Amino acid sequence: MSRDHVQSARRPAPAPAQAAGVLDPGGEAPRDAEPAYLELLARGASAEAYEQPVLLARAENRPPERIAALERAKLLALRVRTELEGRRRREAELSALFETAHDLAGLRDVDAVLQAIVQRARALLGTDVAYLSLNDPARGDTYMRVTEGSVAARFQQLRLGLGEGLGGLVAQTARPYVTDDYFKDDRFQHTLPIDAGVRDEGLVAILGVPLMLGPQVIGVLFAADRRARVFEREQIALLGSFAALAAAAIDTANLLTETRSAMAGLERANEIIKDHSAVIERASDIHDRLAELVLRGGQVQDLAAAVSQVLGGTVEFTGTADPRSLETSRTEGHAVRHGGDWIAAVAAGGELLGALVLRGRPGLDPVDQRTLERAAMVTSLLLLARRSAAEAEQRVRGELLDDLLDARDREPRQLRDRAARLHADLDATHVVLAARPESPVADAEEAAAARRRLWSAASHLAGTRHGLAAARDGGTVLLLPLDPGDTAADVARRTARHLGTAVRRPVTVGASAPVTDLATRPDTVAAAYAEGRRCLDALNLLGRGGDGAAAEDFGFLGLLLAGERDVAAFVTRTIGPVVAYDRRRGTELLRTLDAYFACGMSPARTKDELHVHVNTVAQRLERVARLLGDDWQSPDRALEIQLALRLHRLGAPPERG
Repeated sequence: MSRDHVQSARRPAPAPAQAAGVLDPGGEAPRDAEPAYLELLARGASAEAYEQPVLLARAENRPPERIAALERAKLLALRVRTELEGRRRREAELSALFETAHDLAGLRDVDAVLQAIVQRARALLGTDVAYLSLNDPARGDTYMRVTEGSVAARFQQLRLGLGEGLGGLVAQTARPYVTDDYFKDDRFQHTLPIDAGVRDEGLVAILGVPLMLGPQVIGVLFAADRRARVFEREQIALLGSFAALAAAAIDTANLLTETRSAMAGLERANEIIKDHSAVIERASDIHDRLAELVLRGGQVQDLAAAVSQVLGGTVEFTGTADPRSLETSRTEGHAVRHGGDWIAAVAAGGELLGALVLRGRPGLDPVDQRTLERAAMVTSLLLLARRSAAEAEQRVRGELLDDLLDARDREPRQLRDRAARLHADLDATHVVLAARPESPVADAEEAAAARRRLWSAASHLAGTRHGLAAARDGGTVLLLPLDPGDTAADVARRTARHLGTAVRRPVTVGASAPVTDLATRPDTVAAAYAEGRRCLDALNLLGRGGDGAAAEDFGFLGLLLAGERDVAAFVTRTIGPVVAYDRRRGTELLRTLDAYFACGMSPARTKDELHVHVNTVAQRLERVARLLGDDWQSPDRALEIQLALRLHRLGAPPERG
């Protein structure tokens, strides 16, 4: 603004008409000046637009008096415009400060409040970037807490030593500082990390004001531009106001944190008092609940849930607790601590039945510990009762299977009724399995115990699978339903793994072919059991003890093991893909295989036998490999394929000449 403009601004306020710039010195007003400048003020035109009426008057060669009047009107209009803009700016600043104070009054998230402060400061000052740094007393440096408008990752992650950079100067003096050109300013200490971050961000002009809590500087609020700029006094004061609000937000957040911590401490103390007062009540409650569980025949899971509720942790019955802790609990008769858990042995006489494990309560008072020990005693009673009931059911299942094996009861309706009471269906397809534990021990008592464990595990498996089980011939026999998509071999292998895990020693399982009509043909079960035993013996002879298999797993040996010689099934398993290919395509792969084996597996002699080119023989054999697998010429596979070819010829209708 020129000196004349400043002097005119200091003159006494003119009369209303003259202030509007509509009177010339002689008292006559240019009639088009007032509407023109009022319209410019009304629509918030730029400062350059106020020159247009003067320029137009000069272009039209208006009298000098009129042009001078227009100049005075322009100057007054610009003053009014400047005053209006200042008021709007102050209104926006006050509104932003009010909104920030409102955010602070309802403080829930200090990061959100600080972010809003930085965003509003950047918007009102019209800078490219605004950011806030806080001191870290633990590390003895300063770090970026919030940035707005920043694009450089290194700048956003800056950590500054105390006293370094422009922020260090602000923190040391507790006064605002501004630099028009950061890299040419030597009033503060430049460091390579800070300069590199500022250079990455492209900052030139920077204004920093301190965040004060009482006499202590806790951080700095910055506004910065990527070009040279002079920050006005009003802008510095505005940023200082935002800094004061930011400091208040941080102080409020710290006070809230301390208050919450104190409240949490009081709550913990109150909980301890409540816990101690509820100990006797819990002991009485668990005594009543355990008694009720025993009287109404509850299960172990019900007992564990009841104890979990009373002790405030998670109680689980398991047989795989830490062995050393479990043995200590059994011998001492008390619950013992293992890590963050408590273990109480569940035993009856000298037999260890499992353990109750309490999780989530590493600290137990004597009353709660005694409660867990009582629960273990009640668990042993429930397990013994359940074992007695299970043994009774197992005996019933074993008796029905014994009758089927011995063909004693030939009345189908009675057999179906007895099976239905055990949730078994004799009209479904079943597999008969013969199971025997491996690794025999010299101690007869231990061997008998292993057989008992096998029978118990097999009976449990039969009960869960809706089948039957019985002890026989030093092992166990099972009758299990065959699920859709399963094979007898699948059931045998799965059963061997399950029983081996249960008895903790290898168990060999031989399976029969699927059998049906068990109620009307009870002798079928005995024949299937004999087949399963032959498969079991074959596994042992082949050194595959601990495995499970059916006759179909033994190739042509399965024909000898099977109760019914299922030749067609063997041929289909062995060369079925080749037979089907010849039938679909009208090829001669079977004839080529016959000739190939007859000629000692020599392609050259085979082509003479078939009267074809040797390449034709090679192509046919390559097709056979794709159908039967690359190992079809191995000794075992070749022997099975030759036997299947011969059985196929014997079973095929004779060719018509």
